[in-house]
Amino acid sequence: MERLQSGFGLIVIFAIAWAISENRQTVRPRTVLAGIGLQLAVAVVVLHVTAVRDAFAALNGGVLALQAATQAGSSLVFGYLGGGPLPFEETRPGASFILAFRALPLVIVVSALTALLTYWRILPWIVKGFAYVFERALGIGGAVGLATAANIFVGMVEAPLLVRPYIARMTRGELFMMMTCGMATIAGTMLVLYATILGPVLPDAVGHLLIASIVSAPAALAIAALMVPAEGPPTSGTIDVVSDASGPMDAVTRGTQAGLQLFLGIVAMLLVMVALVSLVDAVLDLLPMVAGEPLSLGRVFGWVMRPMVWLIGVPWDEAAVGGRLMGTKTALNELVAYLDMAKLPADALSERSRLIMVYALCGFANFGSLGIMIGGLAALVPERRGEIAALGMKSIIGGTLATLATGATIGLL
Repeated sequence: MERLQSGFGLIVIFAIAWAISENRQTVRPRTVLAGIGLQLAVAVVVLHVTAVRDAFAALNGGVLALQAATQAGSSLVFGYLGGGPLPFEETRPGASFILAFRALPLVIVVSALTALLTYWRILPWIVKGFAYVFERALGIGGAVGLATAANIFVGMVEAPLLVRPYIARMTRGELFMMMTCGMATIAGTMLVLYATILGPVLPDAVGHLLIASIVSAPAALAIAALMVPAEGPPTSGTIDVVSDASGPMDAVTRGTQAGLQLFLGIVAMLLVMVALVSLVDAVLDLLPMVAGEPLSLGRVFGWVMRPMVWLIGVPWDEAAVGGRLMGTKTALNELVAYLDMAKLPADALSERSRLIMVYALCGFANFGSLGIMIGGLAALVPERRGEIAALGMKSIIGGTLATLATGATIGLL
């Protein structure tokens, strides 16, 4: 029955995307059906083919090595705040863990490694391989295929840089596909951070998160093709991805500087967004209590998202917790949602529900990301600023539906 529930939810999610379509008559069935089929096929392979599943599980060893290497650097720079030996006795387990000094420095290290892999042309070849699959299977243009593949590994602003010369010529539907894929996936730098956070409560966390990004990419293309159908011939284009670095050390330096900017941005956004939500909760607390508990933004979003979470396979008695996590992810971001998930009591979600929610939360679809995306794309193609802004809210909806479809797919399989 649980699998039937997830299967029904998957159908409903795509039906919602079709119902809110800009032009239902011009939807291209091939892209939609191929996107759904590719999503299911990829999920089957990575979850049920032993060799592939073991390969993803083995990635956790790499994450542990990265964590240890990062802690060596952070403990030298920040002392016990960064993971070095404590000069006092810890009276409460976990009290010495400070997010900004222990977990977030990993973003800087991964950013430097990403820049180095790009310079050595390892990452570009991986991206091109995924782009080829998307183009052949879904019948989309090379520009969108390359941007979609890149979104699995890099951020929603970095991926469009790879197809910058073609963005101005993209159709409205192709532009929306690129935006929705950015909202439905996460960057590799954040993937490692989230795996670190979820590691204590989810075995093989990095493998699951990488699978989530890969599975969500074709789902996002199918959802986008339903919501804003592409009109006219696809925009073709192949780009030779070349690093601007003059050598390996230059690549590491550039990646470190970019990672530092990302680190500071994450810290600032977390501080401000949590503070704003706290202010909203303080205002809601002035209203009469509901069911003996004060109102909060988390409770309100939990009510709104609870039916959607139930649709993807979470039992109704656990859907309130799942709905609140989805609400936190939409109002704030997925980092806060994953932090909240890691703090949940062991009996708050079953093992199956916890896994479904990990996949459903794995995407950048939130209001903070929208500002980043609009600012980045508008800088690349200022002549399409108005169109990009108009598609912004739709991309959040599309990205959320895509990650929910991925959660339903995991529940189904």
